Amino acid sequence: MSRFLPISYATRNLGRSRTRLALAVGGALLVSLLAMGGAGFAIGMDRALRASGLPGNVVLLGAGSEESVERSEISPANAGVIAASIPGIAVLDGRPLASPEVNVALTVAARDLPPAAKSGERTGLVRGVTPEAFLVHPQVRLVAGRAPEAGSGEVILGASAARGAGLDPAMLAGALHDDGTGGPEILVDTRPFRVVGSFEAPGTVMDGEAWMPLTDVLVLTQRDTISSVIVTLAPGTSPADVTDFAQRRIDLELSAIPEPAYYASQSAFYRPVRIMVLASAGLVAAGALLGGLNTMYAAFASRIRELAMLQVLGFARRAVVASLLQESVISSLSGALVAVAVALFALDGIAIRFSMGTFGIRIDETVVAIGLAAGLVVGIAGCIMPAIRCLRLPLPAALKSD
Repeated sequence: MSRFLPISYATRNLGRSRTRLALAVGGALLVSLLAMGGAGFAIGMDRALRASGLPGNVVLLGAGSEESVERSEISPANAGVIAASIPGIAVLDGRPLASPEVNVALTVAARDLPPAAKSGERTGLVRGVTPEAFLVHPQVRLVAGRAPEAGSGEVILGASAARGAGLDPAMLAGALHDDGTGGPEILVDTRPFRVVGSFEAPGTVMDGEAWMPLTDVLVLTQRDTISSVIVTLAPGTSPADVTDFAQRRIDLELSAIPEPAYYASQSAFYRPVRIMVLASAGLVAAGALLGGLNTMYAAFASRIRELAMLQVLGFARRAVVASLLQESVISSLSGALVAVAVALFALDGIAIRFSMGTFGIRIDETVVAIGLAAGLVVGIAGCIMPAIRCLRLPLPAALKSD
């Protein structure tokens, strides 16, 4: 029966060279952090898009614009026809739940930002809405202030949109009063608007939007068409009824898509972006892994005589390899655990802006498992090849090595 070296031997060897230990832990940390960052990006985007669609909602777009609501055009007059003609639309207090909306990308930034911060001004998604929008999008919850009034130069911001505009969401919510006063001015497409409300829609792309009255957005963008009409169906009504209506009324030039299916198609559209992010993280991680191979080979090469002596004392080569593997895995998993802590505190929830709005990087159980698995792979892959190469020497030659 072959003997194995005690794990205490491996742990003591870890402290023989602090520089080598730091390189091993740091390499595993980098690989695990990149793996979690890429996975968190991909999972966060996909979940935010899918969470933005409700099963009872149907999106009506201009025919031929099914892939992008921003390119869709519908006559405003058709919104009333849709609300009055589609069977099975839910009704609340006598009002059909049909929300005509405009979606447009415009620059959104706080007016009083310092010059250094203004250079980081970015484009945000502005949604023109009517009061019905709050009914068909129940994910949106007004946390401070009030809804904007048409013609008054007012806007409300999602939490991520406020952060992107250079405002602190918590401070904004604390400054706003119930009547909408107390909010700062922001520039939307270089024009001033007063922030009268703050809302949250956590886990959805709408959290990164600025909402304004529909008529104000039409005037601001000089449009005479809306982007879409979102309808909420009464229980028991099938989205196929709305699809049949859109196909029958060819004069309206509409296309109907269940809201979950629309956002699922957007998730599929952005899949190449997610793949590119994962591939980039993988390439950098591969470079770090190659660096780790060199580090481990240099560490083992300096111990060839020691490894040979262990074999002379009766330990089989597989027992020596197992001990070296323990050293490598302990150091790499230590780096992976540090990477998990860094990801949870520094990456989790970071808002990423894209053309559909904003999503947050997600560091959940799946992503943590990916990070730990990446660290384990680094430990195993970084040890096996250098260990085998160092142990291939004949014992007499290994015992005479420097």
